[in-house]
Amino acid sequence: MPKKKSPLEEDLKRLREKVAARKTKTENAEGDAALRALHKRLKRVQRKKRALASRLAHAQGKKKGAKPAAAQPAAPPATETAAAG
Repeated sequence: MPKKKSPLEEDLKRLREKVAARKTKTENAEGDAALRALHKRLKRVQRKKRALASRLAHAQGKKKGAKPAAAQPAAPPATETAAAG
């Protein structure tokens, strides 16, 4: 079976940790090709996440301010005195 893709959040977190660890290890950050490659991957994943958020926001259209129907509280149940009266 193929390996499951990890969510973007996990990728971002893992890459940030790798870049930070690599930066502390090396004294010349600009000359380190592996660090540069990691940083490019991090930026690529960030672009991907930003594009996905933009697509989702655009797909919602004008519904951004409206809350989903499931999130709205239900009407209070009618009491017997109000129903009889």
